[in-house]
Amino acid sequence: MFLGDSSLKALLESGILQQHVSLASYTTWRVGGPAQWLAEPNDSSQFLSLLQWAKQEGLTTRVIGAGSNLLIADAGLPGLTLCMRRLQGSELDAESGLVKAWAGEPLPTLSRRAARLGLHGLEWAVGIPGTVGGAAVMNAGAQGGSTAECLASVEVIDLLDPDTLKTTTTLNNADLSYDYRQSDLQSSKQLVIAANFQLEAGHDAKDLKRTTSGNLSHRTTTQPYQWPSCGSVFRNPEPEKAGRLIEDLGLKGRRIGGAEISPVHANFIVNVGGATADDIRNLIDLVQNEVDRVHGISLHTEVKRLGFQATD
Repeated sequence: MFLGDSSLKALLESGILQQHVSLASYTTWRVGGPAQWLAEPNDSSQFLSLLQWAKQEGLTTRVIGAGSNLLIADAGLPGLTLCMRRLQGSELDAESGLVKAWAGEPLPTLSRRAARLGLHGLEWAVGIPGTVGGAAVMNAGAQGGSTAECLASVEVIDLLDPDTLKTTTTLNNADLSYDYRQSDLQSSKQLVIAANFQLEAGHDAKDLKRTTSGNLSHRTTTQPYQWPSCGSVFRNPEPEKAGRLIEDLGLKGRRIGGAEISPVHANFIVNVGGATADDIRNLIDLVQNEVDRVHGISLHTEVKRLGFQATD
């Protein structure tokens, strides 16, 4: 059903739906302009109703998760921005190793839960400040592991047809054309609602928790966690490493406005205070231009940009 005036009023009063909300606090870079409409549904029925309402009103709809791989323009976003971070929860079977997690479930939370049950396969995810849905779309990875290695399937809905959203479609791993930080989900209008993983059962929980803690410690000591960032900005142009290429050009510490190429890790751009989305975008462009000029290598970002005319 479409949202009536009373239902719309109820969602506004509950805070689930808001107008003209700054999106800076919804990205890990802490930048971004206002959303015309912002909604944070708690369940799939609210999500469906909001999508139908947006269709009725002729509003463009975008979906975000934890905002950890996202750069939102300073001008903000028109239409309806749906944030999935409240759509959380997971089911883990210690005997079979099967795991189902909703799209908004934080990866570090799922990683720790799996380790406590002796389920091997997600230890690498403990330091990634993203959600399950985002990981499935981007094929997130770290510490030599990746989403594609343990993901069995995703449950998706078609954003182009809100009238059919009461049913989900299951896509298996083989349907998604996974590659390094790539999947077919990135170019489709199918939204991941949940993901199913096949982990290895029967491992020693103490060993897995030790490995998980070690992975987190390594990330926090080798990456600039004290400043807002999106994590790694550029994909590694294998066999080269993006951070090494940038560091070799002496670009560590280079600033534009409040955005800085981290002195700790050159593949991180950090907000050292007062950065704008344009500052970050211009620093990304600078790095790409310099690496191409000197090394003849085109660096591609892991970051999704929203609200920029050339990339949106």
